[in-house]
Amino acid sequence: MADYTISRHAEDALSDLIGSFPIVLVTGPRQIGKSTLLKNAKRTRKIPYISFDDPAEIMAVKADPKSFLSMHKPPVIFDEIQYVQELFPYLKIEADKNKKKGMYFLTGSQQFHLMKDASESLVGRIGILQLMGLSMREIRRDKFNKPFVPVNEYFLARKKGIANYSPGEIWKIIHTGFYPAVITGYSKQKAFYDSYIKTYIERDVRALANVGDELQFMQFITVAASRTSQMLNYRDIARDVQISEPTAKKWLSILVTSGLVYLLPPFSANVEKRVVKTPKLYFLDTGLAAYLTKWSSPDVLRNGAAAGAFFETFVIAEILKSYYNRGTEPSLFYYRDKDNKEIDLLIMQDGTLYPLEIKMTATPKTSDAAAFRVLEAAKGHKTGSGGLICTSEAFGILDKDRYIIPVSYI
Repeated sequence: MADYTISRHAEDALSDLIGSFPIVLVTGPRQIGKSTLLKNAKRTRKIPYISFDDPAEIMAVKADPKSFLSMHKPPVIFDEIQYVQELFPYLKIEADKNKKKGMYFLTGSQQFHLMKDASESLVGRIGILQLMGLSMREIRRDKFNKPFVPVNEYFLARKKGIANYSPGEIWKIIHTGFYPAVITGYSKQKAFYDSYIKTYIERDVRALANVGDELQFMQFITVAASRTSQMLNYRDIARDVQISEPTAKKWLSILVTSGLVYLLPPFSANVEKRVVKTPKLYFLDTGLAAYLTKWSSPDVLRNGAAAGAFFETFVIAEILKSYYNRGTEPSLFYYRDKDNKEIDLLIMQDGTLYPLEIKMTATPKTSDAAAFRVLEAAKGHKTGSGGLICTSEAFGILDKDRYIIPVSYI
């Protein structure tokens, strides 16, 4: 029988949370591998598992949540907890009464409402692990799991045993996407995404908002996917889908809530120039975005008008995964001012800004990092090393404290 599992780097972060909290919540988009992580991780694989995808289990909770919990002694895994939030007060009572670590393990797909309710009901008792799609490191079975930051110490650690990706490999994975079922071959790509969108709209969207026209919401998702790596413009999106601006804002919040879209905030602290204050939109799974926007093959996508946007989206998502898989929330920004000077990504750590350009080129030039000079006006922050993340196969020096960074180094 084929083995369709891939080890997740988030297992170490999960173990840390188990040692710190009585309740652990693993959250992220539908079908991203949340329950698989808990079923396969060393410290949770033998724990009893209850899924609230089962209507009978939901009915049992709603009838009498206290009795339901008393029949399922910890440790226990409760999958898709967003359907039975009536359990939260009783989870709190049990956690306070027993004062043990690693009692209850929860998964949930609808992040905003779930996290809001969980954090308010279970403050101080719950550790939250954000899970995204498979990373390139995980797909390659690479054990390196440090968060990406463009400093010499990171690169020295990263280059040990590194395997470069050919352009063909990069574009195949960008087109395929990062859902475990597709990557492992358990599901055919088109059939998986057909089913995914149908299930997502019928279950998650209806639970989060009263969307009357499902075809129109499908069009909205497609428009959002087509605008990946662009600055967010509600007016243009609303016009293209023929909905009101408030509806566009409400529907985009659903995509963010569901973990499908990430909004990268602009950086503006203490910069004297007039800066753009609009976030950039990233449709996090490039395979799902390619499916929605009908890019039929890796080669067509690579040579098409959206190639740069998809490459940038891929890089941003991989950097996010490197942090989330370690259980940390990164401080990420982009910079753009009224003079159209732009820095694709700023990583902030300990008062230092690390600037990065993301460009689909194998021949980087020093001019690619020219915009980094605007950070000299960022009072209260140091500017650290940075560089250009690109398709070059060789790591190198672009300029002083500026590196040529192949995507394999993320």
